[in-house]
Amino acid sequence: MSSNVTALRGAVASERPATAGRSAFVANIFSALERTEYRRCESGEDLEDIYRLRYKAYRRTEMVGDNQHSQIYDDLDDQQNCHRFGVYIDGVLVSTLRLHHVSAEAARSPSTIVYPDILMPRVDAGETFIDPSRFAADPDWTKAFPQIPYITLRLAGMACMHFATPYCLSTIRPDHGGFYRRIYHSEQIGALRDYPGLNYQVVLYQADVNAIRTRSFARFPFFRSTPMEQRLMFGETMPGEPRPLTILPTAQYAA
Repeated sequence: MSSNVTALRGAVASERPATAGRSAFVANIFSALERTEYRRCESGEDLEDIYRLRYKAYRRTEMVGDNQHSQIYDDLDDQQNCHRFGVYIDGVLVSTLRLHHVSAEAARSPSTIVYPDILMPRVDAGETFIDPSRFAADPDWTKAFPQIPYITLRLAGMACMHFATPYCLSTIRPDHGGFYRRIYHSEQIGALRDYPGLNYQVVLYQADVNAIRTRSFARFPFFRSTPMEQRLMFGETMPGEPRPLTILPTAQYAA
């Protein structure tokens, strides 16, 4: 697999557009993306690795208590509308994110469980959402790569575009609200509530995908992606077609 990735990176590098005019912040994230791969985690060791990474990250900040398996997993990981990803830098797993595509046909997700009175009437009326959760970053890597949250949360924007959802939800710690307001222009729509299994309360934020497309993408072009990358991330595999082992980011030529 590593030889294939190297070849793909070489092909992309030969067609990479000019980067003049980017801020140092944006340029640093694009630089990290050149060393990044995404992986759809659907079975076996990949899932065990991301469940262990969740536990490592959450225990470091005492978000959860001890458990004998040293893994964080719940029944929402098995829902039909769930997508789980690992993010790798230089071949090493550094972060993970889970996303649910919420619709009337598949409505279970972290946000709809904690805020059913706010969200389920909208789901029943036909609205759809992307609901990211279980973001976890390896604390041993985040000091060297402070870009990891941005690289990981690219996945949420890609899901919104692929599934054509009008809103992206965030069930988060209150002190993280400033990040989501600044990056995604999110607004708080749900007050403090308990979240099963966590040692703190959460609030509910919502981002308008049109604002992400027109404002966040302009300011943070590393969130952009091509339809091909989105399909590899979230699309169904056709009969006889192998699932992609690793997916390279396409932000540098998705404008």
